[in-house]
Amino acid sequence: MGPLPRIGRPLDLSLLQLAILITAAFLAGVVDAIAGGGGLITVPALLAAGLPPHVALGTNKGQSVFGAAAALANFARAGLVERRLAVATFPAGLLGSFAGAGLVLLVRPEILRPAVLVLLVAVALFLAFRPRVARAAPPPPRRAAILATLLALCVGAYDGFFGPGTGTFLIVGFVGLLGMEMARASANAKVINFASNLAAVILFAAQGLILWQVALPMAAAQFAGGVAGSQLAVRGGDGLVRRVVLLVVLVLAVKLGHDLWTA
Repeated sequence: MGPLPRIGRPLDLSLLQLAILITAAFLAGVVDAIAGGGGLITVPALLAAGLPPHVALGTNKGQSVFGAAAALANFARAGLVERRLAVATFPAGLLGSFAGAGLVLLVRPEILRPAVLVLLVAVALFLAFRPRVARAAPPPPRRAAILATLLALCVGAYDGFFGPGTGTFLIVGFVGLLGMEMARASANAKVINFASNLAAVILFAAQGLILWQVALPMAAAQFAGGVAGSQLAVRGGDGLVRRVVLLVVLVLAVKLGHDLWTA
């Protein structure tokens, strides 16, 4: 493969474009903290601002890690994080994400953009139309730890490679496999989400694929959104956010499908 599109001079963004990206990051932080899928807002926004695919994915990780950290800290203070599971899922999420991010760095830029568009549409449609997941009977502690570790490894790899929808996939897994209630599932998903974001940031930053002058302002907004969203989740705001997520992903699915069709 040829060399990746490393960042040379700063990308010329207007104040309006930067304001849109910051707003998108805040909304993504709120949505992601409760129901997952925040990347479905920020990745298309970064691509629309003119960032190359590898740089868009890297910059998205550079800002989303802060929102994941804020949400995780809030959930931990509320006592919703299962520390016994976190001891296993955090390193598994790191390992999976290192593998996934390493793989995306091997994909040629001209192949990655259409792949990103297809994945965005697929994830948006899944989040929009997935049936409600019934809570499973809680498995024995040892089996729960094994299932949570495998979930962290697999979804962490997906998060390192692509990302959008990761939080929702983790919530579905915790509810459907481990029998957790929604708020607790959201909290434990953030352990893996933070680990996988952290691993991806390390790899993308080492390759010079994070546009920090964009990522840092977005990170501040993502952090604030993560705090606000996790507070809503703790207070039982899941029903409202479900409707917001459904609206967002339906609009994005239509938009991205149109982009793919006309590309």
